[in-house]
Amino acid sequence: MRRVLPTIAGCLLGVGAVAQQRPNIIVFLVDDMGVMDTSVPFLTDSVGNPCRHKLNDWYRTPNMELLAQQGTRFSTFYAQSVSSPSRTSLLTGQNATRHHTTNWIHPESNNRTEYGPHDWNWMGLNACSVTYPRLLKQVGYRTIYVGKAHFGCVSSEGENPLNVGFDVNIGGSAIGEPGSYFGEDGYGEIRGEESRVVPHLDDYRGTPTFLTEALTQCALEEISKSVREGKTFYLNMAHYAVHNPFQSDPRFFSNYLGKGMSEQTQAYATLVEGVDYSLGVLLQHLKKLGIAENTLIFFLGDNGGDAPLGGAEECASSAPLRGKKGSEYEGGTRVPFIVSWAQLDAENYLQQQFPIASGYACSDFGTVMDIFPTILDVVRVDKPEHHVVDGNSLLRLCSKKKDSKHRNEFLLHFPHEHRGSYFTAYRRGDWKLIYYYNPENPEEPHCKLFNLLEDPYEENNCVKGNVRIRKKMFNKMCQLLKKQNAQYPVDKEGNTLLPKWRKD
Repeated sequence: MRRVLPTIAGCLLGVGAVAQQRPNIIVFLVDDMGVMDTSVPFLTDSVGNPCRHKLNDWYRTPNMELLAQQGTRFSTFYAQSVSSPSRTSLLTGQNATRHHTTNWIHPESNNRTEYGPHDWNWMGLNACSVTYPRLLKQVGYRTIYVGKAHFGCVSSEGENPLNVGFDVNIGGSAIGEPGSYFGEDGYGEIRGEESRVVPHLDDYRGTPTFLTEALTQCALEEISKSVREGKTFYLNMAHYAVHNPFQSDPRFFSNYLGKGMSEQTQAYATLVEGVDYSLGVLLQHLKKLGIAENTLIFFLGDNGGDAPLGGAEECASSAPLRGKKGSEYEGGTRVPFIVSWAQLDAENYLQQQFPIASGYACSDFGTVMDIFPTILDVVRVDKPEHHVVDGNSLLRLCSKKKDSKHRNEFLLHFPHEHRGSYFTAYRRGDWKLIYYYNPENPEEPHCKLFNLLEDPYEENNCVKGNVRIRKKMFNKMCQLLKKQNAQYPVDKEGNTLLPKWRKD
């Protein structure tokens, strides 16, 4: 059994001079923020150097830039293609294939889609689910949830983050998007969007406080309370932005005038800048309290981008990557990911124990399932023996070391209908196989095969002429689906559609 860190005399909070055994941890999660929705270049060239693309120049995210300079960014970091599966995978360390929340959760009704598995996990997380916030709580962390949850449907246990390991919940419920970002609208309540009202923000309703700012202020208050109580804290800062409705944050409106953007594109850019500003405010607050050196931050999006660029724009939401939120392509699942200490201090004991390389762009794979084991590594707590985790700790990779145990594969299983429908996408090394179940014509499943080293934007389906590679990828995909107890689409008669080999 792993031992916890001993008390370290001299590893002190700046305020109150209280010895701190473990770091404070913040997971800063942005809704629908794809890998190109930032001024930080995440995509890299063939030798691992970050490369700027057109969309990097559309956005203003100076605090993300600072965090990337201080810490490690991942060029190839995968989440699920839609919200609820990613958020469940984040907290459990399990792939959606295993926990069976394979689609976004409609709050009021089961949205399995026509050929989806009948018993998919629409209810989401429950009070017995193993989550890392619950494990952190058991070793003394004060666990705080602020923002969008989307862990379960209405009246389920997962609807309330308090049931899945959090001491505090502000703003989290079954809803996946706000009725409004405007305080003048009561975040949906005043204008009659009761079913999508963000809860627990009564102090801000009817005021000119944008939702992103209201949630940020709530997070600052909870951090301060933790410090006053002498509690090490975990904060899940989960913004509703940049999800639709695409409403312009008035604080940043003027920054995008005269840039030739459509009204919705301009509004989207202000939402992006708003969450970046929130990050900056949090960083400053941690410094003011004297705890920034002892606070580890994970910054990420929950699925591919959904920017409303429209057909009139020259580039798609995740350009140059193909696809966007809900699709089987890289633009649907690649997200920004940065790990950094909130303030660097070479003399800090915790930073010496868990070094994060500064200004480093890691080209190894990372996934949303890796955050669970990484956080447990940092707090030196073991997971329950019965709980299977599909992720790997990122600590060695973040310290610029090779990790022979870190897997180089990612399985995205989506047995539902969306932008991409009834598919399994499997990446292993440079190769990516997409298998389509085709439930309307189950005798005609088909595949696409891409070499992402040679064709990173998935323009050339090379399934023909690569039978050996395709068969190897297909077999590996099937093995992993079986290992993770996958659920499958059904045909018109309700028969389960298992993947089957077909020579295209």
